[in-house]
Amino acid sequence: MRFLLTLMLFLYSGVANAENAFAPGAKIAFLGLTFLDTSTEGAYFGARDDEAQRLSLLEELISDRFGSEGMVLLDLAPIAGKLENTTNPANCYGCDVRMAKELDADFVVVGVVQKVSNLIISMNLVMRDVETGKAVRGRSVDVRSNTDQSWTRGMKYILKTTFFKEQR
Repeated sequence: MRFLLTLMLFLYSGVANAENAFAPGAKIAFLGLTFLDTSTEGAYFGARDDEAQRLSLLEELISDRFGSEGMVLLDLAPIAGKLENTTNPANCYGCDVRMAKELDADFVVVGVVQKVSNLIISMNLVMRDVETGKAVRGRSVDVRSNTDQSWTRGMKYILKTTFFKEQR
């Protein structure tokens, strides 16, 4: 019983330490968003410019929000070659954490926007503690419709409910 209690305290303190570190001044390696088109439309017609622009819009929204919260967004130039050769940093067997370590980041943030159909878009954003590699924040939402407004609304929801709890 004493071992179990000690283990619980140890695990809680690890989460608490990560929570405390996620504060203004924390160094964030935001490796961007990956777009996965698994829709039939994408298979037939290929990539769409409006969706590429929406992905850039979301990346800017995320960067702006972390910056406005006082986080330090790190320059990715030292890992640009590795990042360019990585198909999906959110699903690369820990390469996201390894690249963030090279930047001396506290946390790494990666995300995926998956187009299931022209009606259903799934968004995921995850933040990992670089020291432990463990996820400390993460959320997935599905939005309906493929518009700037729906994509923006979905990502703002993730940020305000999971990454930066807002007062009501």
